[in-house]
Amino acid sequence: MSGWHPASAAILVDQEGASISFEVPFKRIISLYPAHTENLLALGLNQELIGVTAGDDDPTVPGRPQFTANDTSEKFIAAKPDLILTRPMISRSHPQLVKQLQEAGIVLVSLQPTTIEEMFSYWQSLGKLTGRANEAAAMIRTFRSELTALQEIRDMVPVKNRPRVYFESIHAKMKTFAPSSIAVFVLENGGGVNVAADATARHSSNIAAYGKERILSHAAEIDIYLAQQGQMNQVTKEMITEEPGFKAIKAVREGRICLINEELVSRPTMHLLEGIRQVRKMFYPGN
Repeated sequence: MSGWHPASAAILVDQEGASISFEVPFKRIISLYPAHTENLLALGLNQELIGVTAGDDDPTVPGRPQFTANDTSEKFIAAKPDLILTRPMISRSHPQLVKQLQEAGIVLVSLQPTTIEEMFSYWQSLGKLTGRANEAAAMIRTFRSELTALQEIRDMVPVKNRPRVYFESIHAKMKTFAPSSIAVFVLENGGGVNVAADATARHSSNIAAYGKERILSHAAEIDIYLAQQGQMNQVTKEMITEEPGFKAIKAVREGRICLINEELVSRPTMHLLEGIRQVRKMFYPGN
């Protein structure tokens, strides 16, 4: 079994501080987060993935049984999983479901990294849980290698000559991303400078409140207005252009509003590399 050599029970501590002890890799897994699904498949765990979250958009899992945190515990129990992969927001919003599943003897592991270093640890945790430690290590090596090549391209442009970017996470709430977040990592490695470097995350989240007043305080220096687009932020360029007060923003006046699929900047998967490539094309068109 690839990467499975424990002399005794393996122990893993999840995002919420729960300690999980297990003697063999888990073989019947339900994923309640699309990033978990994508990473499990990248580790070669197609057969072991017996259920995915409703709306999971990975093209390799059509027809797979779907679950949400709004389902009954009976539905989960009937599928006979030995592991359910969740994330902290599920425990906060559905504590009764979590309790019922744990009382039924099902192992729940809550994981959701918010930084790149946490992402590598997260991949290692998935590898440990599934007996795919070697594959997880290979993912990390590949990511680091490709990232180094992208950083060499980025470094060809001095920091002082890079575009200054405001990165919107949720338009309706005027939120951006925390400076240490995965999304800002993509922005900076794509060759941009984050103008909201003073944003502060709450609840160990990638998301940070900012507010219109603070955005407009940077109006004259925002070269590019970048927004993630998807389920979390169903925004259009027109909505940004027509937002009251936003005509003061240099990037809005000059038509330099860019939208990027949220899956490429917010999910802790190998696709972040593609996110870096795409934002670089937006920041340096024609290069």
